[in-house]
Amino acid sequence: MGTIVLRMFLVLLCSTGGYYVAYDFLGSTYLAMWGFVAGLALSFLALFLEQRIVKHPLRAIVGGCIGLIAGLVVANLFSYVFLLGILGKGIPALLIYILMNCILGYMGLKVGSKKGGEFQVADITRQKGQPTEENLKILDTSVIIDGRIADICEIGFIEGTFILPQFILQELQHVADSSDSIRRTRGRRGLDILNKMQKQVDLNVRIVDNDFPRIREVDSKLVALAKKMNGKIVTNDFNLNKVAELQGVSVLNINQLANALKPVVLPGEVMSIRILKEGKEPGQGVAYLDDGTMVVVDNARKHMGQDVDVAVTSVLQTTAGRMIFSVLKDDAPDGLHSLRY
Repeated sequence: MGTIVLRMFLVLLCSTGGYYVAYDFLGSTYLAMWGFVAGLALSFLALFLEQRIVKHPLRAIVGGCIGLIAGLVVANLFSYVFLLGILGKGIPALLIYILMNCILGYMGLKVGSKKGGEFQVADITRQKGQPTEENLKILDTSVIIDGRIADICEIGFIEGTFILPQFILQELQHVADSSDSIRRTRGRRGLDILNKMQKQVDLNVRIVDNDFPRIREVDSKLVALAKKMNGKIVTNDFNLNKVAELQGVSVLNINQLANALKPVVLPGEVMSIRILKEGKEPGQGVAYLDDGTMVVVDNARKHMGQDVDVAVTSVLQTTAGRMIFSVLKDDAPDGLHSLRY
């Protein structure tokens, strides 16, 4: 709302200013109306330039300003030293003077904006051992609520600056204020995890206000922010993982990391497990390893609640995790239980 009011004020100021300036200099109401039109056109030109400028990186804008100033300085030095001394003061000299300023000013603006966008400002914090702005990790709601990211950062496994978008924080607060007790607990857990991460000495968590009002989905906003900041998304969401990869955004998936760190189990290994529940097939029993891996055991239903030794027959790796199929050690074929887990 404030931006709209400022733009309306600019249009009103330029149009009325053009009217009164033209009236004072020319003394004609008819010509003053042309001044009003000129001021109105100037205000719309300024608004158009504003929309174009804000879309460019700050380095490009600063570089363009420096290039423009340098181009105008060179144009004026050249004009005063050479042109005015040869042509003198007159209409031809004035036209050449204006032309030189336009050409060299435009060239300086273009070169400065191009080279300014390529210029990398030295990061002072690098001398203090702080992470650079080139190593940005953008946090998703799912990975915050999950909580494992705090432990991973605490042991120094992931480095860099962690970016917390304001729209992610708002979504987390909305979950924490939910009428559903389960969602409310998950949301409050996420806020506790953020508080824990912010208290870690060697960890830099920065909240940013970047938003994309035209984008409604939070996942799409995360992808857009990652593109804009050239960062990586940290998430547990499988769908967000795929969408981001399709759009060329790097993703760090904590679930994939956990699956990669699970110990390798080969057919023939023997392990001791506790049968916890029935399987889908008749006679099957189901157990779980310490990392949550499901172990399906044939003919183990009768050993419900007991510790048994089983021999691994096969391992199935899926996107959701890993499943181990096995049989009781006593029922294993000869040679299958040659290894001990």
